[in-house]
Amino acid sequence: MAREFYCSDELTVVKTTEGLLKGYFLDGIYTFHGIDYAWAERFQQPQPPKSWEGIKDATNYGYICPTMGEPAPSGEVLIPHRFWPANEHCQNLNLWTPTLDPEAKKPVMVWLHGGGYANGSSIEQVAYEGDSLAEYGDVVVITVNHRLNILGFLDMSSFGSKYANSVNAGIADLVEALRWIKRNVQAFGGDPDNVTIFGQSGGGGKVETLLQVPEADGLFHKGILMSGLFKGEKKDPAKIGEAHRKLVLGILKELDIPEEKVEELEKVPYDVLERAFNRAQYRLLKEEDLFINWGPVPNEFYMGNPMHVGFTEHAKTVPTMAGSVISEFSTFGPIPDVEMPEEAKKALIQSAYGDQTDKMISLFEKAYPDKDLTTLTVLDAMCRPATIEWAEKKAQDSSAPSYLYLFALNFDVNGSRPAWHCSDIPFVFYNTHRVPNCNIEGVTENLEEEVAGAFVCFARYGNPNHEGMRKWDAYNDQTRATMVFDEETVCRKGDFDRELMAAVEEKVLAAGAKMGDMFKVHFLKQMESGEGGNWMY
Repeated sequence: MAREFYCSDELTVVKTTEGLLKGYFLDGIYTFHGIDYAWAERFQQPQPPKSWEGIKDATNYGYICPTMGEPAPSGEVLIPHRFWPANEHCQNLNLWTPTLDPEAKKPVMVWLHGGGYANGSSIEQVAYEGDSLAEYGDVVVITVNHRLNILGFLDMSSFGSKYANSVNAGIADLVEALRWIKRNVQAFGGDPDNVTIFGQSGGGGKVETLLQVPEADGLFHKGILMSGLFKGEKKDPAKIGEAHRKLVLGILKELDIPEEKVEELEKVPYDVLERAFNRAQYRLLKEEDLFINWGPVPNEFYMGNPMHVGFTEHAKTVPTMAGSVISEFSTFGPIPDVEMPEEAKKALIQSAYGDQTDKMISLFEKAYPDKDLTTLTVLDAMCRPATIEWAEKKAQDSSAPSYLYLFALNFDVNGSRPAWHCSDIPFVFYNTHRVPNCNIEGVTENLEEEVAGAFVCFARYGNPNHEGMRKWDAYNDQTRATMVFDEETVCRKGDFDRELMAAVEEKVLAAGAKMGDMFKVHFLKQMESGEGGNWMY
């Protein structure tokens, strides 16, 4: 049976503040790709897009931001990816909507992609496609591309006032995207006064960041942070600026450009700039153990991490959801065989925890009585502890509700595999049919309804509760509640796994495992092997 499709000047054209855009219609959903929401000179603040005459085509995905180095395809059965042409002029977004009626006022859900602040794109994961969520939730779904890595987060401020916010240019792009949405989303059937930003991994971090950016106040009304919260030391902007200056001077040296002609970096082809950066970064890492982890830095534009400086007054009024998955960074490592004898499982745990083995087993079985003991060896100790503390502080400081969740499903991938980084995304986007590993007989359909339904209800009302799921209590001092999404979804109270998380976290920190070190190892592997590195998102 043929699907219903049309693409015409009469039926799929929308008038925006900059000009007319033509998308297409397929089976009840209007789709617009590659809409420019801003433009910018390299290292500088984004500006609103320029107007145009006539009808502009919006049926092609726009450029994605260039990435740093070439990743080696791997783990595709876990996280299916897509590649696309890249260009630094990547400030564009994609939009899916069930109606073009400007009076419809549908909730708007704006997706911020993962990949840290260095990589990723609005279409990179197959699960990011927004048509299913738009149809299922009767919402407008938007996914956003923006500047990353050296283009979006290099501090050039010591080289001239026009670069004053270059270290946060990628976040400034997102603010400009939200401004475009505020101006135009009603023409696409959306409600500019009911916008939810949500993102996973680096995207979750971007949600946290935007909560602390005064220029974004009022441009969104709710926030969802998925696997994007990590503990870290308070950033010293002065020290970061010094490190970035050393890096820029190293890049200039590699390119034989004198410091007084630093503006020439604006015109160097990206691939040349990237190679010069890699060489300069590699030298600094080897000689001074200095490594740049891309990300926002506190200044007049961005107030800083709320765990260090407190939430802004506006952030305190924004309802939030925050969560993680049970085995975040086991994504590409080996998973213990759940069929091994119990003695072997205990020996495996003993190799990690030594004389603390019995205590750890007891804590684990109390927190997760339905999980196999092998999960203890791959339990996430980065996101979950940080997310609990973030939800606790948000609940204490905020007048708006905060909800906490954990995605704890086991998948059948080379045996029983606990949920890994990104494995919850297809359920959120109602896209399990697009990701083979999500198809679990007797589980997928119900769990997808619970997860996607919760996200949609939160976007619509600021409360994730819906008829297809058990009651989800907001996180506060009385409940300390976590909704655990699993084959049997249940709301657990009293910070049910906090003692276990503290013990696992202590072990991880004692081993010196930090998120920044993961990126450092990833970079060194790429530079010294001459090959791409594994996908980390």
